[in-house]
Amino acid sequence: MRPPVAHLASVGAHTMNFIPSLSAFTVFLAITAAGFIYLMISAAFGEIFEHFDGLDDHGGPGFFSTRVLAVFVTAFGASGAVATYYGLGPLPASVAGIATGVVFGSLIGTLGRYLYRQQTSSEVRAHDLVGQVARVIVAIPAGGVGQIRCRIGEELVDKIARTRDGDPVHENTSVQVEEVLGETVIVKRH
Repeated sequence: MRPPVAHLASVGAHTMNFIPSLSAFTVFLAITAAGFIYLMISAAFGEIFEHFDGLDDHGGPGFFSTRVLAVFVTAFGASGAVATYYGLGPLPASVAGIATGVVFGSLIGTLGRYLYRQQTSSEVRAHDLVGQVARVIVAIPAGGVGQIRCRIGEELVDKIARTRDGDPVHENTSVQVEEVLGETVIVKRH
């Protein structure tokens, strides 16, 4: 029977023998797989990972966005694996991987920022309505409310409307928005 210390030494030696059996090629492939799996999961379930995404000051994904980093990791691992396959050592393969990761990560980040800036908002702000000419689509009775429709850019906006002095306004009359009070606008005949 072995003494306990000798047994622990043989277990430690056995564990240490496992690590050298991993080649640089295998390590780079494992890094590639981890990055690629993360990309696939985030593509399928993007909402789960969005709270980790860093936005830069101008809107859009920053360099430390999780998807940009996942592309970096995937490109790093793939480039490192290819470099070791063709005979480079781990250090030069890592340098090649970092360079490739930066290139692909930058491309994805730039594309993401471009797409982010292309988004439009359908939100109409109150100051966009003031001064606009609109058409009454539901008559405004004396002291009551009706409905107006106006075009802001490419969007038609319908709002509840009333007159400041409580005068009635007939349907299909042209009015001008004077003020916005929450969801209601104050109009006058145009």
